[in-house]
Amino acid sequence: MAAQAFTIHPVAALDDNYIWTVSRNGQAVCIDPGEAGPVLDYLHRHGLSLAEIWITHHHHDHTGGIAGLKQVFPQCTVYGNRDIAAADRYAGEGVQWLFGGCRVEVWHTPGHTAGHLSYLLHDAEGLHVFCGDTLFSAGCGRVFCGTAGQLYVSLQRYAGLPGHTLFYPAHEYTAANLRFAACVEPDNPAVRTARAAAEHMPTLPVSLAHELRINPFLRTGGRQVAQKAAEYSGGKLADGAAVFAALREWKNRF
Repeated sequence: MAAQAFTIHPVAALDDNYIWTVSRNGQAVCIDPGEAGPVLDYLHRHGLSLAEIWITHHHHDHTGGIAGLKQVFPQCTVYGNRDIAAADRYAGEGVQWLFGGCRVEVWHTPGHTAGHLSYLLHDAEGLHVFCGDTLFSAGCGRVFCGTAGQLYVSLQRYAGLPGHTLFYPAHEYTAANLRFAACVEPDNPAVRTARAAAEHMPTLPVSLAHELRINPFLRTGGRQVAQKAAEYSGGKLADGAAVFAALREWKNRF
């Protein structure tokens, strides 16, 4: 008998967070629970037991619900980097384990924070990347305790994955990000199409192939993207990393 497919569902929380849940055969994982209540409601409605929690980084809107979930499911395992005090198991670059019979792989993807992680779930349907605040549809995270150079390298690493890879960002920022993308590439028809589609939520997950068509932070080698970034910064930019840094600064002020 074929294995039951994963169910991957966004639980809306706080103002614009998605707490992704992954479930199979009655067992569930949640990623970055900023609050416990919405997750507990979802688990109860669907008769699920919480087996694992995966934390991408230490910000409170990604960790605030851990204690409440552990009160109800004390046996669930919390995975996180060394800066996650509530973690039961260390998750860092190259760490792997099985959930639901499928491989989970951890990448260190710094930039938004220095210790930011991504969780890659490999199953028969393809590759699912829970990317926290590193990648958003048509955008990327702000730089807090990481660097723009780190964030650029992390996004370039994502860009090397197969085009059908699905990304599961932790925030619904798509419409706002596309307004910025339209300023960077006003002649990009894919951005225009995506802006119309972004009126319907949730806009996530998104494929890498889609992001490579619309996301200026993944399109730093494009002529118009580089030109617009140089215009903003007031001078010639040496390479993709410099274009990326200029775009990130522009988006901070947009």
